[in-house]
Amino acid sequence: MSDLIWLSQAQMRRIEPYFPLSHGVPRVDDRRVISGIIFVIRNGLRWRDAPPDYGPPKTIYNRFIRWSRLGVFNKIFSALAAKGGRPDQLMIDATHLKAHRTAASLLKKGLFPRRIGRTKGGLNSKLHAVCDGQGRPLIMLLSEGQMSDYKGAALMLGTLPKAQSLLGDKGYDADWFRTALAERDITACIPSKTNRKVPIPHDKALYRQRHKIENMFGRLKDWRRIHTRYDRCAHTFLSAICIAATVIFWL
Repeated sequence: MSDLIWLSQAQMRRIEPYFPLSHGVPRVDDRRVISGIIFVIRNGLRWRDAPPDYGPPKTIYNRFIRWSRLGVFNKIFSALAAKGGRPDQLMIDATHLKAHRTAASLLKKGLFPRRIGRTKGGLNSKLHAVCDGQGRPLIMLLSEGQMSDYKGAALMLGTLPKAQSLLGDKGYDADWFRTALAERDITACIPSKTNRKVPIPHDKALYRQRHKIENMFGRLKDWRRIHTRYDRCAHTFLSAICIAATVIFWL
């Protein structure tokens, strides 16, 4: 049995409305090319090693790069996630993604942003995410590996959907963040840091649900080009993450 990936016609109908219009020469088979992109990202292949069933590797690569620059894959992810309904709960967390030496090459200050930083684990990027109560990602942000969790939360704060509660670990225990959530009528379920003079109680039974966002990160990292970053450009790597999140959770 072939292990090739093929999007179904029903899946294509859900994402086709977000494809850019074709100008001039009609595009080659969208289903074949998009399926090829998914196969390469999931299996961690070089683009040149894409199976011939998907057509010329250069066509697959060029489509991925061109649509990444246009933000097509980000739009597809955001649009399908928005159709998932209003969540009762939100969960927030972040994870490190190791940068391969090919992604970190030519890394110089003053050049275009790469979202790669150095931590104790070496060069890596950090994926900040907010998911719903079912562990499906709603918002994703890519940053340098050394960015703190609460700074990532600050950047995503304005896009948080309405919900009853938000679950986060101790890295999100900050007064300003709790206040910002309260202003949005969102109850913070966040354990207090050990250095907080007066600990703030949280719902321990509810907090046990936080494993769902960790499971979400685990499923994303099952895709080899997500687990290890090979893309030099931040926007192409984030596009790959959006493709994986869309296929795993929203199609």
